[in-house]
Amino acid sequence: MQISEFKEKVIPLSNRLLRFAGFFLEDKEDARDAVQDVLLKLWQKRDTLEKVENMEAFSMQMTRNQCLDKIKRKRTVPINREMESKFNGYENEQYDFTEWSDTSQLVVTLARNLPEQQKSVIFLRDIEQLEFTEISRITGMKVNTLRVNLSRARKQVREELLKIWENENKRSENITAKIL
Repeated sequence: MQISEFKEKVIPLSNRLLRFAGFFLEDKEDARDAVQDVLLKLWQKRDTLEKVENMEAFSMQMTRNQCLDKIKRKRTVPINREMESKFNGYENEQYDFTEWSDTSQLVVTLARNLPEQQKSVIFLRDIEQLEFTEISRITGMKVNTLRVNLSRARKQVREELLKIWENENKRSENITAKIL
C-alpha cells in the first residue's frame, strides 16, 4: 500500500477510531495515543493491508485491542469521558435540551459500567450505528451472540436509568412536602 492509498483508506477512519477509543479510555490524551499507536501499526503493516477486506472493521478491532491493553496495564476501571450529545439536533426549549443532554450523558455513563462485551456491542451498535456484520468482524463474536449481548446491555441500562429516575422522583416529592 502506497502513502496515497493509506491516506485515502486509513487516515479518514481516525475520527471514528478516536471516538471509539475515547469511549473506552478515561483520558482524551490516552485515546489519542491509542489511535496514534494503531495508525503507526497500520502504517508498519501497510504491505500486508491489501489482504484486509474491511479496513474499517480491522482498524476498529485493533483500536479496541489497544484500548483494552491500556486498561489492563492501568488495572483500573476505565471510562469517564464526556461525549457529544446524541441529541445535538434537538431544537426546543433550553430546558428540554438540557434534559435530553443530561439523560444521554447518564445513559453513556451507565453503559460504561457494563461488562466489556456488552459495552463494546452497545457502543458499536447504538452510538457508532454499525451493522451486526461489521460488529461481528470487529469483536469476533457471532451475530446471535451480539444480539443477545446488545439486548442484555440495553435492558441493564434501562433498568438502572429507571431506578435513578424513581429515586429522583421520590426525592423531589420529599422536598416538595417539606416546602409545603
